[in-house]
Amino acid sequence: MAYRTPYVTPHILHKNYAQAFDAEPSKLVGRDLEYFSQAGFDMDRISIKRNAPIAQLYEDAIRNEGAIISSSGALINFSGKKTGRSPKDKRIVYEETSKDEIWWGSVNIMMDEHTFEINRERAIDYLNTRDNVYVFDGFAGWDPKYRIKVRVICARAYHALFMNNMLIRPTEEELKDFGEPDFIIYNAGQFPANRFTKGMSSTTSVEINFKRMEMVILGTEYAGEMKKGVFSVMHYLQPVKFGQLSLHSSANVGIDNGDVTLFFGLSGTGKTTLSADPRRLLIGDDEHVWSDTGVFNIEGGCYAKCINLSQEKEPEIFNAIRFGGLLENVVYNPLTREPDYDDVSITENTRCAYPIEYIPNAKIPCIVDRQPSNIIMLTCDAFGVLPPVSKLTPEQASYHFLAGYTSKTPGTEDGVLEPIPTFSTCYSAPFIVLHPGRYAEMLAERMSKHKVDCWLINTGWTAGKYGTGKRCPLKYTRMIVDAVHSGALAQAEYETFGTFGLQVPTHIEGVPRELLNPRLAWADKEAFEREVRKLAGMFQKAFALYEQDVDEKVRLAGPQVA
Repeated sequence: MAYRTPYVTPHILHKNYAQAFDAEPSKLVGRDLEYFSQAGFDMDRISIKRNAPIAQLYEDAIRNEGAIISSSGALINFSGKKTGRSPKDKRIVYEETSKDEIWWGSVNIMMDEHTFEINRERAIDYLNTRDNVYVFDGFAGWDPKYRIKVRVICARAYHALFMNNMLIRPTEEELKDFGEPDFIIYNAGQFPANRFTKGMSSTTSVEINFKRMEMVILGTEYAGEMKKGVFSVMHYLQPVKFGQLSLHSSANVGIDNGDVTLFFGLSGTGKTTLSADPRRLLIGDDEHVWSDTGVFNIEGGCYAKCINLSQEKEPEIFNAIRFGGLLENVVYNPLTREPDYDDVSITENTRCAYPIEYIPNAKIPCIVDRQPSNIIMLTCDAFGVLPPVSKLTPEQASYHFLAGYTSKTPGTEDGVLEPIPTFSTCYSAPFIVLHPGRYAEMLAERMSKHKVDCWLINTGWTAGKYGTGKRCPLKYTRMIVDAVHSGALAQAEYETFGTFGLQVPTHIEGVPRELLNPRLAWADKEAFEREVRKLAGMFQKAFALYEQDVDEKVRLAGPQVA
């Protein structure tokens, strides 16, 4: 027989327990309340908890969702069946205000307005059946000139806590004067989409309507869908409305000389890990805007992968997992409540979300009024043939930005069990909204104007491909990044790396010579040449999509196969 801790009546513990908040659950001001009734919410039926205290979100998640508190004080909760994004179920509404801007295709799948209205009503109807509805109002973008107001409406305390961490948290004064949001997320992820509705391919649907500036989520409780929904909206608004460049990148700034570095890369390439550097201040770990005046973070928190996390390897992230933080789909010891970051029995895509101020060297506010000095493009090469670091010419930088080569790593999406070579244009294909050429053109203009150095760093395999070689040790990658920041790498001697025409340094202090040139690390030279040719062919095939839209110089900056 299973034993359960009996529920203790709250007022026995303290006469004011939970009353200050629960006595006035909505805490909404006039027009906000009216807004909810206009949206179709039954205000007599549901209890709206707006920007609830973290402790109350913990209590509700534990009481109603089976969450537990970990030994370090973070909340552990679970997303159910979906433990990663569902890119095949992401759609954008085809309507007159945005139809000519969107890059339509397999990334941005069309949805008609009528289907959106059906799904929106389905989401609101579901939320109306819940006893508690959570609302979180926050900002996306640290620069007041370019930020937007975001409202999240959901039925799980865990989702409210997640967005409390990921959006920029308003002050009490800002919350009081929040007014109508610029963008709204209706998260009814516990409830399935109707598969027989026109355009639905499964019970999962994640859709954005740029005319209504709304997002509807059905059939997935994976919290990351909300985060990436906000990014997709910023990826659209920043270039189209504000003329600024939104980027899927992390960014940090030197403590001593204030130099800014942008790190591009998909999930699992080391973007979060490498930008969390004790000698530099973290601007942000995932989403930024390179504006006319500098760089600013879009988010108010970090969403880091937890697989094999340890205090020794990643102390900043490890220590950020405390009260207020959230662990998603992480296995724990039921006796000690200690998370087991090596256990991937639920998913390889275990995650933690925490406010950015939990990182001791975070730069708050997350904005710098200075242009970047270096761009680091991170790739995870499963073939083991790309050098750990190469210095890119401006044309090569444009080429590799458009190609966006990496490997999908296990767990980031449903069904990915081993690294799969992939080309993710602008290092952000799943979230891209406009044609990639628009972002690439803006990047090239800004790099040229501000004379920014660009580096391609491979954090993937060396001395063999996936299965025979090994991953490039993190300590060496950190030494390479340090050499970029110290300026030593810009002064190094270089040799040309064959088919890809890359400039590779011949010496970096502390890094083995054979690691710098992958050809030296492979015992079987013929196998190495085969893999080089194979990868070069993949690059050429993938880049064919953009050939018509780029200068000949950029086309020729890619690998050449005789």
